Amino acid sequence: MVDLTLPAALSLHNKHVLVTGAASGIGRATALVLASLGAHVVLCDRVSLDEVKAAVQDAHGECTVQQGDLTDDAVVSSLFATHRIHALAHCAAILDGRTWNDVADWHERFHRVMDINVRVPLQMTWAAIEHMATHGGGHIALVGSVAGKTGGTSMTTPPDYAASKGAVHTLVKWLSRNAVGRGVLVNAVAPGPVETPMTRGFNLAPHLPMARMGRPEELAWPIAFLCTAASSYMSGAILDVNGGAFVG
Repeated sequence: MVDLTLPAALSLHNKHVLVTGAASGIGRATALVLASLGAHVVLCDRVSLDEVKAAVQDAHGECTVQQGDLTDDAVVSSLFATHRIHALAHCAAILDGRTWNDVADWHERFHRVMDINVRVPLQMTWAAIEHMATHGGGHIALVGSVAGKTGGTSMTTPPDYAASKGAVHTLVKWLSRNAVGRGVLVNAVAPGPVETPMTRGFNLAPHLPMARMGRPEELAWPIAFLCTAASSYMSGAILDVNGGAFVG
């Protein structure tokens, strides 16, 4: 009989892992993968989490729901006030699909994208570092984008989104330098185009090397890896998970 026991380095048994943007897309898939590795998943999103909670429980996983808007400082603080959080997978982000030339209120849109895609991950990660360092260390995985490295996979990639993800990549390096000596490892994945509610309407498959967009679970596994002890000598890394769309 094959022994299906997880290696200790991959097991998240008795660990609490916070997942933001958990209601759908990459966040939802990440929550399910983390639960399969034994984690007690703390699900966070501004919309209802009932469906993903049921999915985690149907798979015999454990989870807690903390619904809230991460642009609210009080919500961010509350996420670290109850449980000892061992790892954070920050998947929450936005992409405004309107063509840039068609946007009249571009000042407002730009600031909103930067607020959610740059300020929030900085604030979330800093709060997580302070919490984890006090409790013996931890792992943080952020989500960048191939657009943050290339400026976009096509002419349809909005400049505010590409700029925000480039900023996330820079934050990973800065935060790593400030956290690694305190026992907290900060890394990220840089996805290519992935089939999620956020990318609905962007049909990029014909232009990609694998002739298809990624699936959320194909990002979830690398993110989960960064939340485990198997990544214990990684800090400041940005993993390219893009089906060959960018090789740098």
